[in-house]
Amino acid sequence: MNEFDLMADLLLPNIDKTPDYYEEKYPERKLSEGARVTRVAPSPTGYLHLGTLFTSLVNRVTATSTGGIFFTRIEDTDKKREVEGGIEDIIDGLNRFGINIDEGFVDGNHEEGVYGPYQQSHRAEIYQTYVKDLIKKGLAYPCFCTAEELSAVREQQEASKIRTGYHGEYAKHRNITYTEAKALIDEGKPFVIRLKSQGNEENRITFEDTIKGKIEMPQNDEDFVLLKSDGIPTYHFAHAIDDHLMHTTHVLRGDEWISSVPKHIELFKLLGFRVPKFGHIAPIMKLDNGAKRKISKRKDPEAAVHFFAEEGYDAESVIEYLMTIAASDFEDWRRANPTASYRDFKFNLKKMSVSGALYDENKLLDVSKIKIASMSSAVVYDKLTAWAKEFDNDFYNILTKNPDYTKSVLAIDRDVPKPRKDIAKWTDAKDYVAYFYEELYTPCFELPENINPADAKAFLEQYKNVYDATDDRQAWFDKIKSLCPSLGFASESKEYKANPDDFKGQAGDLSTVLRIAITGRRNTPDLCSIMQVLGQARCIDRINDMINSI
Repeated sequence: MNEFDLMADLLLPNIDKTPDYYEEKYPERKLSEGARVTRVAPSPTGYLHLGTLFTSLVNRVTATSTGGIFFTRIEDTDKKREVEGGIEDIIDGLNRFGINIDEGFVDGNHEEGVYGPYQQSHRAEIYQTYVKDLIKKGLAYPCFCTAEELSAVREQQEASKIRTGYHGEYAKHRNITYTEAKALIDEGKPFVIRLKSQGNEENRITFEDTIKGKIEMPQNDEDFVLLKSDGIPTYHFAHAIDDHLMHTTHVLRGDEWISSVPKHIELFKLLGFRVPKFGHIAPIMKLDNGAKRKISKRKDPEAAVHFFAEEGYDAESVIEYLMTIAASDFEDWRRANPTASYRDFKFNLKKMSVSGALYDENKLLDVSKIKIASMSSAVVYDKLTAWAKEFDNDFYNILTKNPDYTKSVLAIDRDVPKPRKDIAKWTDAKDYVAYFYEELYTPCFELPENINPADAKAFLEQYKNVYDATDDRQAWFDKIKSLCPSLGFASESKEYKANPDDFKGQAGDLSTVLRIAITGRRNTPDLCSIMQVLGQARCIDRINDMINSI
């Protein structure tokens, strides 16, 4: 047994498998040519972040556009920062926003697929098997440096204006022998296992980033940690092993990882793996006093995806908006395909912004208005009541007390060729429907300046005697026009425009008076439909209330 074999057995005595075992256990996926396998690998250290949702969407549509697979993997090697319920919050959040997961953690408590386990803390033996193989090849070694020793080296490097890190002459244990390592282990000294880098910073590597294009960087020469002292891998090593064994073709992740690509490429090559395609996604930016900055977990409520749910943004609307950020050609496609699912869009990574798109709340609201306006009244009812049940129980009880009535309210001006765009998020709905429910309705009989109160009262006194809730829209408006001459108003707008000095106003002005009486507002959906839903008795009561207030 040679020196490297002895070292491998000394450091990892309980590992009896070889990489070949896992190569056979996790064979190549049987997918059509060109199909891309993508993943998102969040850490359960907090809530689902907008950046994670965006990255997940990019990975999802990349896989969908090529007939590939999108899977989730949990990177939970940092147990100190792990938050209870973090996995459930992240995965359930992805599901809430329609990011369909093919494999891995398909919900917060359940994983599916034959390439698991999909949780890094459950894959320790796999990582250690590959590390042991690297040790046998002389490509990894134990390091017994203490935190104090590493800190002293860093200070020395900084004082000498030398690049910091564990490399070259500063890699104290790079050439440690089996005998030296055994003596330290026998003394109870803790150790990590580092890569014995074969790189040289003077050399350059070049790779084609699928989003940013050609990138050239110095070769890695740092002997970075592969396994921590507790036997758990670092992100770098776990990424290489997992994405190889799970046969990820495209690693699409935040651009903060660009600086680590030289390490990752070296790892893949030393392990004998095919290097995946890398694509680095620019963060979503925000304007702050005229300057661009990344959306911050500390400063910005919208950093947490839960914010959008609480505020009542429909999940489809948020995804639709994020698609406009993700692909520069999506909006043109949407105009040509107004009713198609975004999943039908042929996503191209080259159409992504290389510098980071700006978060624009006004655009999100506009996108959301259009999206909700395109929904049927039945869909709106289901989505609104589901949101209210979770976030506004009093409103939920009001809406569901009489479901048929609420559905008729939501149907007004909706199932038509050009629906109104009054609701941008479900929190808007409470005010939007308030005058239909006595629990929410607050009368307001303030008249426009061009309407004399006496004329308004006279009109309402006459109108209540002719109103019939069974009238269709034309008959309804004809009755308003029929009252105009006796009150000094023009029945037709053309007539009024031709001789404005001859009239107090026109039929539209009197319909505004009626609108105020019925809803307390000057701008609403179709008033005839509103009155039909409210019913004859309630409309007459409200007309009388306004008459009595004048």
